Amino acid sequence: MDQVDEILSQWHRERPDLDVGPMGLLGRLARLYSHLTRAVEKTLADYGLNAASFDVLATLRRSGAPYALSPSALMATAMVTSGTMTNRIDQLEKTGLIKRQANPDDGRSTLIALTQQGHALVEAAVSAHVANQHRLTECLSAAEKQQLNALLATFLARFES
Repeated sequence: MDQVDEILSQWHRERPDLDVGPMGLLGRLARLYSHLTRAVEKTLADYGLNAASFDVLATLRRSGAPYALSPSALMATAMVTSGTMTNRIDQLEKTGLIKRQANPDDGRSTLIALTQQGHALVEAAVSAHVANQHRLTECLSAAEKQQLNALLATFLARFES
């Protein structure tokens, strides 16, 4: 029995007329998100990063060589406002992890690119991040991970399609 079961039990006692099943599902997702976020942030902090800065660096890294994207492409993957993305870019540029450069295909626009320092840092951080993800999910069997992933993909598709 977890804390969500206790909450559901209280609602069953106080409001037996309500079907609080979805409350259990969503409550567990919210609590799990909180635990996972803290664990991820702790690992990233070891590299001087937070989730927002790691997201920018990892997006540039996984885009492939030359590890450069337009600010709007970065913004689309992060689902944040242009002001938020500009702030993230400014902070990462100050630390020397990324640089703004002219777009060779369009002189009127700018690309955001990983610096050598940024590339080295994200390489180390993503390795630690993936190892941490394995650690966080090791309580599930391979079949359970596959089943949970399929269920969550179905659930997420309702909001993203």
